[in-house]
Amino acid sequence: MGIEESWKVAPPTHVESTARHIRVRAGEEVIADSERALLLSWYGPGRLPTYALPARDVRTDLLRPSPGSPGDDVAMIDHDVHLGDRVLERSAHLLDKVPPEARRVEGYWTFPWGGAVQWFEEALEVHTHARDPRHRVDAIPSDRHVRVELGGEVIAESTQPVALFETHLPTRWYFPPADVRMGLLAPTETRSTCPYKGHAHYWSVEAGGQEVEDLAWGYEEVYDDGPARIRGLVAFFNEKVDMVVDGVRVARPVTPWS
Repeated sequence: MGIEESWKVAPPTHVESTARHIRVRAGEEVIADSERALLLSWYGPGRLPTYALPARDVRTDLLRPSPGSPGDDVAMIDHDVHLGDRVLERSAHLLDKVPPEARRVEGYWTFPWGGAVQWFEEALEVHTHARDPRHRVDAIPSDRHVRVELGGEVIAESTQPVALFETHLPTRWYFPPADVRMGLLAPTETRSTCPYKGHAHYWSVEAGGQEVEDLAWGYEEVYDDGPARIRGLVAFFNEKVDMVVDGVRVARPVTPWS
């Protein structure tokens, strides 16, 4: 099977200015509005790229320290957002005691993603996390012969896959449905959003005497500025299947999805 390749090394923390107009809303209530935001690119448990906003651009009058135990991340002090009778618990974070390489954001505010508030870059709502400008996503048509097996049984095989190269991630192979044994796949309720690609849905796969939940995924919705070539195709987690590329069995990468 070969030596596993590790993709667990996180990129370094980086802070930079952004020219984008950043707003945070809770419904119709604007709770932050800034043209002086900093992009904080940090990675790790509970950490993904986000925008840090100066206090003068945040409705701090709506924020109160969250009662009870602090959050898991000691660099962020949780606050509740008070909107009249509504309280959005732990929906704002004061950046405090951040790592030395992120000192520029000390005393700035950020907000959770995918929670009770919505983020906007200019007029575009953005999801999951801020987009790191050093992060590339390239979807390239390939003529390699790629085969996917689970428990020794072939579940996909193609000479016309799309190779998706994404910074800090292993190559993902996307297959035309005609080259996938779709009868082995069963849709699940799982959904996810990638800020670079779009909205994905998932399938479980039963083959080779094994059943693996959410092993495959596809994008029916791809952002206008995303990798349009993967729309409607099917990909599998390299970490959980055996892949053979041009006759060579590829080692399973080690990632957070292993």
